[in-house]
Amino acid sequence: MKSRYIASLSLAVMACGFIATLFLPHTWWTELLKGGFEAGLVGGIADWFAVTALFRHPLGIPIPHTSLLLRNKNRIVQSLVSAMENELLNKESIESKLQKWNLFRAAINKLNVLMGRKSVRRTVADVAIGLVTRLPLERFVPLIRSGLAAFVRQLDLKQAADSLVTRALTDGYDAKALDYVLGEAGGWAARPETQALLGRIASEKINEVKLGGFMGFAIQAFAGFMDEEKLGSVLQNMLLSALRDLQQEDNVHREKLLRELRVQLFQLVDDETRLDRIKEWAIALAEGEAGERFLLERLEDLRRLALDMLEAERSSGGRRLFAAYSAVVRHLSRDADLIAAWEARLTAYIIHLVETNHYRIGQLVKENVDQMDDASLVRMLEEKVGKDLQWIRVNGALCGFIVGIALTLIQL
Repeated sequence: MKSRYIASLSLAVMACGFIATLFLPHTWWTELLKGGFEAGLVGGIADWFAVTALFRHPLGIPIPHTSLLLRNKNRIVQSLVSAMENELLNKESIESKLQKWNLFRAAINKLNVLMGRKSVRRTVADVAIGLVTRLPLERFVPLIRSGLAAFVRQLDLKQAADSLVTRALTDGYDAKALDYVLGEAGGWAARPETQALLGRIASEKINEVKLGGFMGFAIQAFAGFMDEEKLGSVLQNMLLSALRDLQQEDNVHREKLLRELRVQLFQLVDDETRLDRIKEWAIALAEGEAGERFLLERLEDLRRLALDMLEAERSSGGRRLFAAYSAVVRHLSRDADLIAAWEARLTAYIIHLVETNHYRIGQLVKENVDQMDDASLVRMLEEKVGKDLQWIRVNGALCGFIVGIALTLIQL
């Protein structure tokens, strides 16, 4: 039974009891009950009037100093806002609490628990897949193009080329590049079709030779003796032998080739006109449509690679993701100063948010109360505190009954 019904029942009991004593024989105990019920009825009615006057006009009659909550709504709201801002949720108390909490460590501990669950890691992978899939790569292309063009414009290409060439020669990349070229050339020269090509070219060039005398006779005799297949085989073996010799580190011709390669590289570095043309070409490529298509294609390649990795990670339950997270956490746990610095930054940031947005607490309370009509406000307050107020009515009736009996005993 609701407290309101209990309060009304207590008032009804006092009224019925008082009426009943009016028809009973006049004895000392009926006078005693009459005095108790009479005082209980007066107390119950007084408390009913007092409780009702807080929320509305009793019996709908606009008696002065009733419906107190609605008449003083603005003052009550302002008092509530002031109490929340200055006493219950003042900035100093919030900041004091934040200073005592280790927010960063608490967040790390919570993440450790969450990341230990396979379902959470799969959810993280799903979220990452969605984000990567929806990334508008075409919006990044202009930014990358402008950044590349600006970088090339301000780049000292001569100094960069000189440093690059010097580093390459110091690390022996000139010899590695030559060996790579010789290896590729050797692979090409060893092919059967290369032998046929060399024989055909040699035969054609021999037939084009126009010499008289003994020299012409000798060449014609050699051409008649050697067909295309034999010429190709001879030239192929000579070419492969030469390539193998050039791959020997103590080969004289190899040293000449490397020396010439280095000279050409340094001449290129010193040729400012050619470097300027290269720079202009790079800028035009970055800003042109071809550069835009190239960048977009490369970004799409990166997106596909990232999606493949995330799909594999999701299928495996996020093992690599958890391993990467664990590695980061272990690294952080070994650096106490870094954790303390991040803790201080996080706390300072939250305190700054509290300081700049503290007024919104009271503002939010006021806005929510202003949006409620009078009936809704009264109903809300009665639901929150009405129960205790109704018990005041019950207590008033009971106390009045007891006091009435006591006063009647004194009179008797």
